[in-house]
Amino acid sequence: MTDPQTNKDRIIRVAIDLFSTKGFKGTSIRDIASAMGMSISNIYHYFGNKEGLWLAILEYSAKGIVEKLRQVSELEMEPLARFKLLLETHISRSKHHTKEAKIFFIDEEQLTAEGDKINQKIQREILGIYIKELSNLEAMGYVKCRSLTVLAFNILGVINWHLRWYRPEGALSLEEISQEIVSFVLHGILGPLHKK
Repeated sequence: MTDPQTNKDRIIRVAIDLFSTKGFKGTSIRDIASAMGMSISNIYHYFGNKEGLWLAILEYSAKGIVEKLRQVSELEMEPLARFKLLLETHISRSKHHTKEAKIFFIDEEQLTAEGDKINQKIQREILGIYIKELSNLEAMGYVKCRSLTVLAFNILGVINWHLRWYRPEGALSLEEISQEIVSFVLHGILGPLHKK
């Protein structure tokens, strides 16, 4: 007999594949159940509804990234070197979740208030880490801007957007793209007078 956690993990993996190819709206619980060879009621039992499954995927994907970013943020390093490592770590960890990234860009109107609350909590955790690191850089005179929050959102936009367009068969490897993104972000926050 398969244990419940194994079943949940399998459902999550199948749902990730279907959501990333057919979209969140275009995938039904029936589609997922059919791909799993199980009844619809089993999926409802584990996740409640389609949004519950989407949120489980979000938590499954984001948990590892948040933990890694927090670990980097707590390292005793020179702030600019730590920020660069934070960017590299974020991009590197994100490559494991390219399919999930495609489904996280759903309209927030599609989420219930509870779903939106969970989604916002995870986003705020990541944003908070970046704002803290940018504050350290600002205190050292590396960064001058009117709003660290806006700057952090811009950086996260750059990091998250590459997950939408990156293709493994493209001209550049993920490592090369990572270097390009890190260089772009550092040049953008430090300005042309500072060296990377």
